[in-house]
This record gives sequence, structure tokens and C-alpha cells, in this order.
Amino acid sequence: MTVDAELPVNDGGGVRRARYAVAAVFCAHGAVTGSFATRVPWIQEHAQISAGQLGLALAFPAVGAALAMPLAGSVSHRFGSRAALRGLVALWTLALALPSLAPDLLTLCLALFVFGASAGMSDVTMNALGVEVENRIGRSVMSSLHGMWSVGALLGSAAGTVAAHLHVDARLHHAGAALVLTAIAVTVCQGVPDVRSEPDETPPPRFALPPRSALLIGAVGFCAVFAEGAAMDWSGVYLRDVLGGSPGVAAASTTAFALTMAVARLSGDRIVDRFGAVGTVRVGGTLATVGGVLVVTATGTVTALAGFGLIGLGVAVVVPLAFAAAARSGPRPAQAIAGVATITYTSGLVAPSAIGGVADLSSLVASFGLVTVLAFGLVAGAGVLRNGPRATAEGGAATPAAADAPRP
Repeated sequence: MTVDAELPVNDGGGVRRARYAVAAVFCAHGAVTGSFATRVPWIQEHAQISAGQLGLALAFPAVGAALAMPLAGSVSHRFGSRAALRGLVALWTLALALPSLAPDLLTLCLALFVFGASAGMSDVTMNALGVEVENRIGRSVMSSLHGMWSVGALLGSAAGTVAAHLHVDARLHHAGAALVLTAIAVTVCQGVPDVRSEPDETPPPRFALPPRSALLIGAVGFCAVFAEGAAMDWSGVYLRDVLGGSPGVAAASTTAFALTMAVARLSGDRIVDRFGAVGTVRVGGTLATVGGVLVVTATGTVTALAGFGLIGLGVAVVVPLAFAAAARSGPRPAQAIAGVATITYTSGLVAPSAIGGVADLSSLVASFGLVTVLAFGLVAGAGVLRNGPRATAEGGAATPAAADAPRP
């Protein structure tokens, strides 16, 4: 594999510019998700579908992403990482306009399938480039990149909230947002590294199952995303139905959880560099487990809110670290990242319905007992994130132990 000749590994200024460019792509990617989420009620009304039909439709982004993500590696191999990211992220930002145009359930499902497929392929490509930048810098940056995704999601949701409050037609809102975000994303992609395959390098398969090296790493990501999805989607319901919290407190819990995740990710790189990936995930898993215990034993909303906050703090950096570990687990970073991403996306798809299913059979308290068990899985499984060598700023490689060793 060859790297961008315009961006030498030891060029500190060039690497910093590449980091900012990749961070801007993450932010734009998150803004699409935030923009879409705020207009789901409008989309449901426009398509004239029931709550159950909406739930079915909302499964299609995850299905599309899971099927399309394994293709990302072959796209990058053929076109180079910069052109691949530019094209795939443009597909994603433009796909924002599709769901609001759907007049019925069938077209909405098709639109959301395309929406998810473009999201997944661009997600894999930008994470692979994030790991490339991290390798060149020689220290952790993946957590802050995912933090920028969270910032973008918050910005997109804020703009969407204003548009909804002003009763702006979602078709107009999403068309305008798609054009603006596409222009931003395509422009900043010029600054990302252009990693290209050697002429004689064997191309990756067009479609491949996750490599074995990605399975255990993906399992750790599964636990984190399950806990994140459960807390994000069900914390408000839990506060309202189990603890009798007011609608205002219930609604605020979701926003507070999202802010907690964003802050933790933006500050997570320093912690990872200080304590290493394995130590960080073990401590994070402990915090998330304690948070789960506080939630299931809470008798008041304040204790439960503290528990949800600890869950957010505990799982915030796990997925970025899982992607970084996957990229260093074998010779094909994009394929490994796609494998881990497929598993974590599956967790995001399963979590909301699993929580609801356990609640129907037992109670929401029992559902968050399951979340607590999975949070402890982060403590038990953190060792699989002890990955291979990371390239240093001088172009050398750290030893496998040093790559995850605590920094003084």
C-alpha cells in the first residue's frame, strides 16, 4: 500500500491538517444523522404510516449499512481513499433528501435502505482514514474524531429542531441541508490522506465476511453499542414509567446522555494515551457497570440520571478504540473495520427491540439488568483491544506492547 506523497509521515503540519479534514468529515457525517432524526415525526405523517410500520422502516438503514459496508474496502482499493471518501460521503449527504420524499411505506423502506448503505460505506472509509491519521501522528485521535461526529449530530439536530418549530417542510429542509453538507464534505475531503494500493497488490474481495480477527473486537463493540442504544432510546421511558419522572425530566435525559457522550469522546484521546486502550476500556466498563447498577436499584430520578451518565461515560470511547484495534489486526484495515462496524450496527439494530422485548416479558428494570451484564462484558473483554503496532510520527512502528502501554 502506498501513502499520499503530499503528506509525509513526519510532516507535523500536514498531519494536523489531515486530522482537521477527517474531523470535519466526521462532523458532516454526524450532522446528516441529526438532521434526519429530528424530522422522523414529519416523515411518518407524510408517508401516512403507523408506529409499527415506522419501526419496520427504521430497521432498513441498519440492514442497508450491514450489507454495504463490506464493499467499502474494494471501493477504496480501486479509487484510492481520498476519491472513495469524497464519493461515498457525497452519496451519504445527498441521501438525506430521500426519506422525506417517500409517499408510502414501500418507498420509505427503499429510501432508508439507500440511506443506510451510503452511511455504512462512508463510515468505514472515514474510520479507516482516521486510523491512518492516528498512525501518522503516533497517538490516539479516534475518540476525538467520534466526538466530532457527536458534535455534528447535535448541530444537525439543533437545526432540525428549529426547522420543525418553524414548521418548515422537511423536503425543503433536508434538500437544503443535503446541498450544504455535500458542499462542505466534498471540499474538506481534499485535505484527507490519499492512500492507494500498490499496482501489484491483490484487490480485496468485492464482498467478504468479517475476518476472524474482527469477531472478538466486534463483540466488545457490540456490548458498548447495546448499552449506548438502550440508554439513548429508553432512558426517558425508564424515568417516566419506572420512577414517575416528569415529561421534562424524561426528555432532558436523552439530550444529557448525548452531551455526555460527546464530551467524553472529545476528551477521550488524552485518557487513552495516558492509560492505554485496554486500561481505558476496563475502567470505562467498570463505570458503565456501576451506572447500570445505579439505574436498576434507583428509587428516584436523580440516582437513575447519575447511572445513565456513568453508562455514557463508560462506553463513549469503546467503539473508536474497537475500530482502531480492528484496523491494526490484519493486512486489510478497511475489511476489518467493516467487520467490526457490521457487528456494532447489528447491536444498534437489536438493542431497542431487545430492551422492549425483555420489558414485555418482565420489566424495564430487568432490561437494564441485561445492559449491566453487557457493560461488565467490556471489563472482561477489554484485552482483545491490545492490538498490533502503531506507526510512529517518524514512520517507525511501536512494539505491540508499547502500542497499548500507558504513557507517562
